[in-house]
Amino acid sequence: MWNRILAITATVAAMSAPIAAQAQNDTVGIARGGAVVINEDIDGIAVDQRPAFREYIVRERVPNYAIPDRVVVGGVLPEAGVTYYDVPQTFGVTPYRYTVVNGQTVLIEPRTRRIVQVIE
Repeated sequence: MWNRILAITATVAAMSAPIAAQAQNDTVGIARGGAVVINEDIDGIAVDQRPAFREYIVRERVPNYAIPDRVVVGGVLPEAGVTYYDVPQTFGVTPYRYTVVNGQTVLIEPRTRRIVQVIE
């Protein structure tokens, strides 16, 4: 009985987390080791540049890499098996690199391979 109550409570908490995250200015993602909150004030791809950046990715035919984990801000990509590319200066100067993982374009911090922005 207690296991069932605990499972229901955990399910409700997991379902309500995205709703709470939408009410905040920070991006919240669940990664290995718990919740990670990263401020959106990063030097990533600006909102008005994202459609052109997506077109650039398609035009360049950037390969899509499949990983078993969810693609979320704060997640860490594998050290081997994924190629990271420099962001062209036409989209702004940024210290990050990009790649396409599980069909989603992401910006990563090169030293840690931590996802800092998911380009939607």
